[in-house]
Order: sequence, then C-alpha cells, then structure tokens
Amino acid sequence: MTPTPSLTPLAVAALALLAEGPTHPYEMYQTLVLRSEDRLVKVRPGSLYHTVDRLARQGYVRATGTEREGNRPERTTYEITVTGTEALRERIADIIGTPINEYPEFPVGLGESNNLPAETVVALLRQRISLIQDDISALDEAIRKVTAKGLPARYWMDVRYLRAMAQADAATLQALIDDLVSGEISWDEVKQH
Repeated sequence: MTPTPSLTPLAVAALALLAEGPTHPYEMYQTLVLRSEDRLVKVRPGSLYHTVDRLARQGYVRATGTEREGNRPERTTYEITVTGTEALRERIADIIGTPINEYPEFPVGLGESNNLPAETVVALLRQRISLIQDDISALDEAIRKVTAKGLPARYWMDVRYLRAMAQADAATLQALIDDLVSGEISWDEVKQH
C-alpha cells in the first residue's frame, strides 16, 4: 500500500464537505464561513479552488458536472471518491491520534518577553486575556446556537475543545500575571551571558 500524501487542513475540510454530498468550491467556501470553520482553517475562495483541483489530480474527488446560473461563471460540482474517503479517514485519524508541535508564535514571544519591561508584559498579557475572553464568549454563543438547533454534539466537538483550550489559556496567562505582579517571577535579575 502506498502512503497517502498528507492532506492540508483545508483539504480535510473540503473532503469532509464533499463527504456530506456533491457541491462546488464556492458553495464549500460559503458553508465553511457559515459554519465558522474559517476559525479552524485558513480559507479563501482562490485557495479552496486550488485545493479542490489538487484533490482532483490526486483522485480524491471527481467532477460530476458544471452548471451556470444567469451571468455567473460556470461552476463545476465535485464529489468525493472512495480513495478520497479513505484518505480523509486516514488523515483525521492521524490528526486526532498523533500530537505534533505546530510551532505557534505565541510561545516564542512569551519566551523572549524578558526583552520588554515587566509592566509592558503584564499589560500585553491582560490585553491577550481580554481577546481570549471575547473568543470564549463567541464560542459560548456558538454552543448555544448549535444546542438550540439540536445539532448532535459529534458535529461540534471542535467548538467544545476550542472553548476548553481558550479557558485554560486564559487561566494560565492570569497565573503568569499574578506571579509577575507579586514578584514570584522576578524581572530584576541580571541576565547571564
């Protein structure tokens, strides 16, 4: 068995939409935005079209026809193939089961924050917590909406996860602020070279 080429997060999102039924890339884009999945996957119409083209070349999706509405450009509808379904399942299993370091920028900034005055670091961390709290409120609203619609939890486990991670992030940053303000983390120590 040949190994499956790694699918980008956008490719996973596109294949998952096609697993729900045939559609065209612009409708995929609209659905991703409507479902707020653009919080999880960086998506732009052009990048989505390129991704679908690549998936078609790899045999993961196939065109099923084209349509035109009024003066709009032709739209090609795609469906997922058996190979695409297998690749999607393999990639999802790999993502869920294998933690990887995604090299986020924030830990770099935090690790080098000793180059700023302590007061500035505290102010910036408070600002970050405020923005995280805004995200938590948006996630709470999303949870309220999907619960009210009766959408089964298996379709929005990502929202629950993101909320829990944001809550933990805010609590950890608040603990750092508390340690900086109390002097538990000293900013006056001499740097060793």
